[in-house]
Amino acid sequence: MEKTLFHFRNGSLLQHLYLLVKTPMEKTLFHFRNGSLLLHPYLLVVVLALSVIMMDPFKWGPLGGRDFRPVRNDIAPYDDVMGGWPWDNRSRLGFGNLEFKDDIFGPESLEFDSLGRGPYAGLADGRVVRWMGKDAGWETFALVSRDWSEKECAQAKDSTTKKQWNVEPKCGRPLGLRFDKKSGDLYIADAYYGLLVVGPDGGLATPVATQAGGEPILFANDLDIHDNGSIFFTDTSNRYNRVDHFFIMLEGEATGRLLRYDPQTRTTHVVLKGLAFPNGVQLSQDQSYLLYTETTNCRIMKHMLMGPKAGSTEVVANLPGFPDNIRITESGDFWVAIDCCRTAAQEVFVRNPWLRSLYFRVPLPMNYLARMAGMRMYTMISLINGEGEILDVLDDEKGVVMKLVSEAGVRLEVLSRKGFPPTLDAWRLRLWLMILDLSAPT
Repeated sequence: MEKTLFHFRNGSLLQHLYLLVKTPMEKTLFHFRNGSLLLHPYLLVVVLALSVIMMDPFKWGPLGGRDFRPVRNDIAPYDDVMGGWPWDNRSRLGFGNLEFKDDIFGPESLEFDSLGRGPYAGLADGRVVRWMGKDAGWETFALVSRDWSEKECAQAKDSTTKKQWNVEPKCGRPLGLRFDKKSGDLYIADAYYGLLVVGPDGGLATPVATQAGGEPILFANDLDIHDNGSIFFTDTSNRYNRVDHFFIMLEGEATGRLLRYDPQTRTTHVVLKGLAFPNGVQLSQDQSYLLYTETTNCRIMKHMLMGPKAGSTEVVANLPGFPDNIRITESGDFWVAIDCCRTAAQEVFVRNPWLRSLYFRVPLPMNYLARMAGMRMYTMISLINGEGEILDVLDDEKGVVMKLVSEAGVRLEVLSRKGFPPTLDAWRLRLWLMILDLSAPT
């Protein structure tokens, strides 16, 4: 045994790396010369190549020169979630209709004003637009940046390209929209300009919250307005902005916050911090709690505002994919948009931060590496109640009509016949879906 495991030469002890390997393997992988252990030339090339990839000296990989700090995700076990999910076996979203195709680009959220006008939507070019009917089409309602210019910002064909992303910090990127029912003002969560407000007639929006708790609001995402006037909104990360949103999920970092702006005192307070990609936010019907989505951890959280549990937060639903916005229905249930789905291959990365750091330094495009890791997204929406019970699920697994959906909501519309007042059978429910360009970051 001593002869096979160790060699004594010149008073030095050389330990064999593979204790259970027999002599044929020793000859092919290792050479012992003058007390030195030499790797086989082919194996040496592999080791050196991996070392170069790990260091990525030329910054060719997707991580580039970023200070990448991957951590283990706080996410529910894959089998537990996927095995118990009520899948839509008919892919019913694939039977829907796509409206306003090629009219607007990168819409994130829909809103209607107190007069029923709309929808309003924030676009990839930095504008908030309003639908004025078939004859007039879409009109610009508001801007979030005083530096906005049509020449530089309003290039629809570039809405999902790096060219558009490069000008986003200047042009703005309005995401969540909500009208104050009392004042008629529109509040806007912009990814670069924080929380803003614009009057009922539109125009240039005014920033009202750009920092909280002594830290800048780096990535305002979505909002909702309490009956007392307070605005709850999410700040997705204090390390990455919207263009780099994928790295928030890839790293697993949890620096996001839930904030509250008080328009009476004009102050912004930190409600929760240490969140993993907080995204959509929605108050309950009785305002006793709010739900917010945590995209990285594929779940919906409930934060209590009233009652004996006020101030507490709990997981209300674990999801099979990455949630975006969440919106309430007339009955008090909630529609959540989900980029689906988690895969077994992705779970390996989720549980092994070091592997993410190695894999995404490979000098190949991010979308190619993502596909190799099984990251193929399709759209799903789910209806849940306040206790997290799944009431309905719709998807378009093959992307026949829908690609990626950022928001889903129900709107009651009135259909009148030839100008006559609407009757009971003339009411209908329409499910509104905000559909993002496939490659547009959210």
